[in-house]
Amino acid sequence: MSTSMRRTWFAAAGTVAALALVVGCTSNTPEAEDTGEAQAPAAAAGSNDEPGDKVVIGFSAPAADHGWMGSITKSAVDEAAKYSDVELVQAEGTNDVNVQISQIEQFINDGVDAIVLLPFDGAALTEVAIKAMQAGIVVINVDREFEDPDAARTTVLGDNYGMGVSAGAYICGELGGNADAKVAEIAGIDSLPLTQDRSRGFADALGACGLEVSNRVAADFTVQGGEAAAANLLQAAPQLDAIWNHDDDQGVGVMAAIENAGRDEFIMVGGAGSKNVMEAIKADDSVLKATVIYPSTQAADGIKLARLLVQGKSMSDLVEVEVPRTVQLYAPVVTKENVDQYLPTAFES
Repeated sequence: MSTSMRRTWFAAAGTVAALALVVGCTSNTPEAEDTGEAQAPAAAAGSNDEPGDKVVIGFSAPAADHGWMGSITKSAVDEAAKYSDVELVQAEGTNDVNVQISQIEQFINDGVDAIVLLPFDGAALTEVAIKAMQAGIVVINVDREFEDPDAARTTVLGDNYGMGVSAGAYICGELGGNADAKVAEIAGIDSLPLTQDRSRGFADALGACGLEVSNRVAADFTVQGGEAAAANLLQAAPQLDAIWNHDDDQGVGVMAAIENAGRDEFIMVGGAGSKNVMEAIKADDSVLKATVIYPSTQAADGIKLARLLVQGKSMSDLVEVEVPRTVQLYAPVVTKENVDQYLPTAFES
């Protein structure tokens, strides 16, 4: 077996067997001896969560015009609200690069302690992020990477390549080695590196079990785009065994197209982890059999890490005395067997 195939199979095995990575700040400190005296309750997650010096965090993300993006913002706001020592300054969500740049410049002028930033365009926001870092402000880059690593102290990422590997490995397992199986792919926006990474991982995983993508279309992460792309795909492919749809929000439209076409001969795997898809998986009454998580908690993790960095703390479950430079979250497969574990963190499409 070639080196690339071994890498793919190791990644696929990890997808099936590994536990999801949780960016936690817990402590294994033994409980204090019971002296019979009333004691103040400890913070639920240990000493790192106990109140410290006040931290002012500026937060900026694209407009919440997509279920996953809406959940990104909500989870960040909710996480900040858990800490009495965190003041969150939230900028209005925008898909205008120039507006987002001005938001970061305002944070710099206001002298915030940290900035958690999911850029609409990582390349376009790189320069202003470097400016913030040079001003002594801790920058946490979320999801869409800057062009220069010096633009952020820490980057929190999902695993786009891993999503493709997870989806491909699941389909390989479900199709049972049928070398003649027809596998289709409904991608997101093809010009985005994240879409390219997902497709590359999917192709690598399928290739490891002797399959390939027979039909592929690209949508645009919207319901309307998903429906149009899926309708074209179904018309071009009269027989399919499996479909991977990159995004559960556009998957609402994909499912509408499937129902309109009266097709049910294939299995479908989603992507990102929306609540409606998970509920369909649990009901097990449609072609939807699985989805691959792309965590919408990345900005919430960014809030936690920004607080630790400003307060001079680290992640207490690690021996390392500094917060890591990069945190990449896991891309597990959700099926009817484990769906209840993931439903509480699912987002609304």
